[in-house]
Amino acid sequence: MKHIVTVQEAVTAFADFMEPTAAELDAIELESPVIAAEVDLLDAQIKTLDRPANEVDARRIRRARNRVLAARRDLVNRTAGVMLPGGAA
Repeated sequence: MKHIVTVQEAVTAFADFMEPTAAELDAIELESPVIAAEVDLLDAQIKTLDRPANEVDARRIRRARNRVLAARRDLVNRTAGVMLPGGAA
């Protein structure tokens, strides 16, 4: 029985061009409030997986959803001027 073996090394696994650019890091930093709010929402939802949701859990999830919506709204309002170069409307 012959074994099939790859001969090439993995050249793209740790290549320099795979690092995030400064623009990508700035975009991540800009979206970090939305990411944090979504993580909080996920945490609130996970807490209710193993038991029925009570009134406190429902309130926690509702508040977390509102924080996600507010963070998304703020992100869109912040990036609206950035998305349109030259002031085109």
